[in-house]
Amino acid sequence: MAKTASQQTAQEPGAGQPRRLLLMDGHSLAYRAFFALPEENFSTTTGQTTNAVYGFVSMLSNTLRDEAPTHFAVAFDVSRKTWRSKEFTEYKANRSKTPDGFKGQVELIGELLDAMRVKRFAVEGFEADDVIATLASQAEADGFEVSIVTGDRDAFQLVSDRVTVLYPTKGVSELTRFTPDKVREKYGLEPAQYPDFAALRGDPSDNLPGIPGVGEKTATKWISQFGSFDELVARAGEIKTKAGQNLRDHLESVKLNRRLTEMVRDVELPCGPAELERAAYDREALTAALDVLEIRNPNFRERLFAADPGAGESQEAEPAAGVELDGTVLGTGELAPWLAEHAEQPLGLATVDDWRLGAGQVTEVALAAASGPAAWFDPARLDEGDERAFAAWLADATRPKAVHNARATQRVFAEHGWYVAGIATDTALAAYLVQPGRRSFALDALSVQFLGRELPRPAEGAGGQLALGVDEAAEADALMGQARTVLDLGEAFTERLAEVGAAGLLTDMELPVSALLARMERAGIAADRPWLTQLEQQFADAAQHAVREAHAAVGHEFNLGSPKQLQEVLFGELGLPKTKKTKTGYTTDADALAWLAAQTEHELPVLMLRYREQSKLRATVEGLIKTIGADGRIHTTFSQTVASTGRLSSTDPNLQNVPVRTDEGRAIRRAFVVGEGYETLMTADYSQIELRVMAHLSDDDGLIEAFTSGEDLHTTVASQVFRVPKGDVDAEMRRKTKAMSYGLAYGLSAFGLSQQLGISPDEARGLMDTFFERFGGVREYLRRAVEEARAVGYTQTMLGRRRYLPDLNSSNRQRREMAERMALNAPIQGTAADIVKIAMLRVDAVLREQDLTSRMLLQVHDEIVLEIAPGERERVEELVRREMAAAVELRAPLDVSVGVGSDWESAAH
Repeated sequence: MAKTASQQTAQEPGAGQPRRLLLMDGHSLAYRAFFALPEENFSTTTGQTTNAVYGFVSMLSNTLRDEAPTHFAVAFDVSRKTWRSKEFTEYKANRSKTPDGFKGQVELIGELLDAMRVKRFAVEGFEADDVIATLASQAEADGFEVSIVTGDRDAFQLVSDRVTVLYPTKGVSELTRFTPDKVREKYGLEPAQYPDFAALRGDPSDNLPGIPGVGEKTATKWISQFGSFDELVARAGEIKTKAGQNLRDHLESVKLNRRLTEMVRDVELPCGPAELERAAYDREALTAALDVLEIRNPNFRERLFAADPGAGESQEAEPAAGVELDGTVLGTGELAPWLAEHAEQPLGLATVDDWRLGAGQVTEVALAAASGPAAWFDPARLDEGDERAFAAWLADATRPKAVHNARATQRVFAEHGWYVAGIATDTALAAYLVQPGRRSFALDALSVQFLGRELPRPAEGAGGQLALGVDEAAEADALMGQARTVLDLGEAFTERLAEVGAAGLLTDMELPVSALLARMERAGIAADRPWLTQLEQQFADAAQHAVREAHAAVGHEFNLGSPKQLQEVLFGELGLPKTKKTKTGYTTDADALAWLAAQTEHELPVLMLRYREQSKLRATVEGLIKTIGADGRIHTTFSQTVASTGRLSSTDPNLQNVPVRTDEGRAIRRAFVVGEGYETLMTADYSQIELRVMAHLSDDDGLIEAFTSGEDLHTTVASQVFRVPKGDVDAEMRRKTKAMSYGLAYGLSAFGLSQQLGISPDEARGLMDTFFERFGGVREYLRRAVEEARAVGYTQTMLGRRRYLPDLNSSNRQRREMAERMALNAPIQGTAADIVKIAMLRVDAVLREQDLTSRMLLQVHDEIVLEIAPGERERVEELVRREMAAAVELRAPLDVSVGVGSDWESAAH
């Protein structure tokens, strides 16, 4: 593939092609980005704010695209202690303390720049400005064209015919190009005169004092009149106005300003402009860094990777090392012979289907063999022999297949009447086990990271959707490329999985679970549409009632859904206590409203909470109604790759967010009913599984005894914590002990426990200390879990599932403490998730071995929901209890609860 002109310039600047150097002021731009984007909208699950990172890298991507530099570097400040602060101790002393949310983000930006192989400069005793001035001056003398991106106007002194300053004028989204003409237009001066102008005007941002009565117009007039700063100082006595007297009174201050404003152009640097030539990204490192930061936006990533100087080289890479992809579009009658020739070896399988349109039919299929040949066909064009051969190959467990997202593959082929067996690897699940913390398992991203090549793009229509039928040849090539990529990724992940000890988790747990989930998705669960419709109206009426009461409480109508109007009412009209300040005003989130309700006697915060709760319930029910299929059942979509602990999740609809502890939530669960041809629903779950796992992992005799005594766990533990007889344990003691026990399993801090119980942090800390005095094994286990994770960089479940926590060694306290809490709960939650999956597989296996009609429908949290066929209830209950209890052997034995009923709620136990 030929390189574009811009790629040639960026990668191989040759004779006659200009060398273009881009310099960026890292600290200045990161700080602007921090305030340009709302902090509350950008953070990771570890609590690390990322708005500055996002804004900086977004601007960087756009600038690289627009400027197409051949050479690039970013300069950062080291600290506020520079030669300027030595000369003037008050230099920048007026600047406020660095916001907590900004801390650590410069370090993160640096990690991304390193992955992009961008040179970074930071010189002790100098500011980033001085480094930029030095490089710009050297580059200009060497014939470079230079662009400088900075939020510091002092850089205007560097502007020349070969040096341009790009100054942010709206956050970091708009840059104004300052050329010599632009500087003259803006200030009426030559760029070289800008330090003279700044010295007279002063600079509040740097705490440089101005001259009383002298503004920008006067400063410009004087510089124009006398030609230079030195001449102005020498002839200051000629200015007879009061402003002139003020100048004479402040001459020493103005001279100091002039020295501080002048940029240093001879900083000693480890390399010069010629050594800043752009290099191809380390795409694997960059992708991993973006995943850690949970930057999922595909457009953001696409823009960033589009600026990679090595993008052209990546696209030119061979489909696989030393093997060319030999693709064929198969016609009617040609699939069976192709399979007969190539199906002896593992094949990669990729499909396009119209599942999103509701038909659930495969519309395109591609296969790729390790030896090179690939094939594409339209299932609608197969003849009887082709169909028979393909169905037989799909169902043959001895024919290894590599796929991306086995669950979806099995579900959609089942809709076509084809059963899929012999899936040897699922590249999405394999990537999840290798990198459980990443947020995107898209095939194209994995291809770039692990194979170093771009996937060919099919034709696209409006909105970036596949334009099926527009260019069949291009679609075929793209899909065959995907099939081959899946095969190659499968081989790459085989080694990775072995390295992290997760090969067994893929073959023995995740792949079998994906097949079970595909069947569960197809089965769905019957829904009572009339009951849901009634609930929707009930919640809508309750929300409207809350609206009317809120209007009456303040004496006029306002939009309860508008944060701005609510802020005006709460803090303006009513004068209620101020909550946490954000970029858009004082927060009115649920926690803030609950705090206001506790702090004041006004009813509006309570009404707002009720309105939001009822509105959310109405939206939940409305979503459920929309997802009821033509068969009267709701077919959720399960995912194995969302939660890094190994827990399953569901979407479309999300059945994990149906509340279970409220009357309204239980009313919603009543809408999930037994379907036609079945007798009842059955629910089964583990009692206190996380605490049992914690007892097992900690090997604490006291906690294990509390489980094996057969008495109420929380009462038994409370009697030991509070040192009272079990009969004297009251409801409050039990509540506190229960919250603390579960809190420890979830890495809850003393502050978090205090918030949950409504007590002081000191009381919560004392409660935890007392617990640890009694259950020393738990304290030792939790301490050991963090230390071991910090040493190796990850935690591990009983079955070997890892969770990587690089922030355990972070210099940022917020990130480090969040990672420590994750290190506490990941082994416990992850082991519990693994146990539930084992239980699901054991129960499903016995159901099928005994040829029972009863089937598994849902898995939500630690609960399994089954649909029981007539006459099978006792047998199913017996096998469910037996198989779930025997999933793993714990020192605190697993306890299974089972319930039956005509709907999900009545089946609760």
